[in-house]
Amino acid sequence: NTCCTAVLIPHTPLRMSSGLGGLNKSPHGVVVGLCQLQLPVIETKDQLDAQVDRVCALVGKARRGSTSMDLVVFPEYMLHGLSMDVCDEIMCERDGPIVARLRAACVQHKIWGCFSIMERNPAAPESPFNSGLIFDADGNEVLYYRKLHPWVPVEPWAPGDLGVPVVDGPNGCKLALIICHDGMFPEMARECAYKGAEIMLRTAGYTAPIRDSWVFTNQANAFQNLMCTASVCMSGSDGTFDSMGEGMFCNFDGGIITRGGGRPDEIITCELRPDLVREARLGWGVENNIYQLGHRAYVAVQGGARDCPYTFMHDLVAGKYRLPWEGQVKHTDGRSCGFPAPVREYAPSAAASNGHGDAKK
Repeated sequence: NTCCTAVLIPHTPLRMSSGLGGLNKSPHGVVVGLCQLQLPVIETKDQLDAQVDRVCALVGKARRGSTSMDLVVFPEYMLHGLSMDVCDEIMCERDGPIVARLRAACVQHKIWGCFSIMERNPAAPESPFNSGLIFDADGNEVLYYRKLHPWVPVEPWAPGDLGVPVVDGPNGCKLALIICHDGMFPEMARECAYKGAEIMLRTAGYTAPIRDSWVFTNQANAFQNLMCTASVCMSGSDGTFDSMGEGMFCNFDGGIITRGGGRPDEIITCELRPDLVREARLGWGVENNIYQLGHRAYVAVQGGARDCPYTFMHDLVAGKYRLPWEGQVKHTDGRSCGFPAPVREYAPSAAASNGHGDAKK
């Protein structure tokens, strides 16, 4: 019998360089800017229009501040603030004039942009969708996503029904977007990675009490999936709430590459390396968890065990998901936050027919 022995030497792990925030861009790099947008108060159409102007101006700031930047990312609630107001006057449409202005800013400044809108829901006007859009530098829509997991019981948004799209991003990367509370569910990041994402964006409006959870979930989402994560919140105060900023880039090993603070309108920049993500996914043995999930114990059995031993997965697919303490859960609707109990049951909309949030050119 033989065994392996190892000498463990304490060391400081190496972290992927940010390329000095993208100042020294490599041929395979993707430079991303995370805009810690000042938290606004939006109650009227005029305020909404003025906020669109602010965002478009910050797209220009991103380009002027970094000629190497490929993509600028704005937080959830960038046009809406944290009021949870569902007034139709401040709702947007995917093909409407507000989104057209955001698209035009990308074309004007020759940069990719990731944006947040509260999207009208014709089937249930009282429950808009919380949606994300990514445009390329030519103004083409490349990603359209509706938030799967609204932050209940605080948020009134309809459940997303387009799945989790993964698209071709700048410089050949594979790119995904999730929104805020989505990132607290490990299944969301796993879905992104399983569909090929090398960089996962997470936009949010989170406030200070979530700071620690924000940090360790961004790191865990990266490490468990060998995937870079780029995450940003609104920043500053609207006189009631205090958003935290906290722009953060995590490497595929879970280490933080670059982290911002709470300064409103600061754009945190970093070069990410999707080529090194690909290398790790192919070359790692130990902790290649995204592969090993479907190939358990491959040392002992050829190809690993490829069954599904997880009860919750089977039950969720069968529509039978139920916790042992299900009947004792106190908050199961939005009444504690001032919303009436819903009477409508979930049914995917017509836009969800393909299940992938396909983009429109």
